[in-house]
Amino acid sequence: MKLLMKINMVLVVVFGVGMCLIAWGSYSFLMGNAKKQVLAEAELMRATSSAVFDYNEQQISPLLERMTEHGEHFLPQAIPFYAVNKTFQYLHSSYPNYSVRETALNPLNLDNQATDWEADLIHYFRDHPGQMEREGERSTVVGPMLYVAHAMVNDSSCLQCHGEPSAAPQAMVQYYGHDHGYQWKVNEVSGAQIVSVPMSVPIAMARRGFRNLVALLGAIFLLTIFLIDVAMYLVVIRPLRRVVKNADIISKGEIDLPQLEVRGRDEIAEVTASFNRMHTSLIKTFEMLNG
Repeated sequence: MKLLMKINMVLVVVFGVGMCLIAWGSYSFLMGNAKKQVLAEAELMRATSSAVFDYNEQQISPLLERMTEHGEHFLPQAIPFYAVNKTFQYLHSSYPNYSVRETALNPLNLDNQATDWEADLIHYFRDHPGQMEREGERSTVVGPMLYVAHAMVNDSSCLQCHGEPSAAPQAMVQYYGHDHGYQWKVNEVSGAQIVSVPMSVPIAMARRGFRNLVALLGAIFLLTIFLIDVAMYLVVIRPLRRVVKNADIISKGEIDLPQLEVRGRDEIAEVTASFNRMHTSLIKTFEMLNG
């Protein structure tokens, strides 16, 4: 096997192992970065919903409550959770894969009724009192979704509307009925705020970046092997071939050859110089024998 072939085989093994390690590390990094991006979007949506809630509670609800008191007609817009859910329903119409839901096991507004997987999250918070936040992934028809859920714990103010139906505002009871949304308890987890964000776009970007990185590494790998081959040929193989060629000629009895040019002070130069000394010694030996 030729020397250059052996060197190429070593380079392929070394670069191949290096590429595998780099590919594994970069894929993990890109996927982790994609998840961080999705979490950042989820946190932004959660902060937006909190801002909508606070604005409605502080600016809108007092006005609507006064209108309700004078007109004796219940307006669901007076409830901050209503504003949050309606706001993100409008967002959902433009971005169908994004959602923020204030959902409960026993809501007044049945639009906020927890689905099966949402109910599982609420029960998880009930079973783990110290856990107020949970994140995870779930598969959907549009691809993987990342969700971030925050537990909603009842305080005493919640029972003004969700305690006994007889103690709740009668206009609200007439609007929603007596069958659901009541009998909540203080410090009990009644629901959860759940933000769902699709992972398909950042994952696709991460995979595209990974493919581009692997292609770039492959191109660099091939270019590096080519340059090393050229350098090996010019620095090692071509000088050695001159030595081999002259040695072959001398072995056939033709000793009247010019000395090989010695270039540099490296090992190849030492081999060439040694060959020249051997060639000179051989010529002197023949001259003495022919003396």
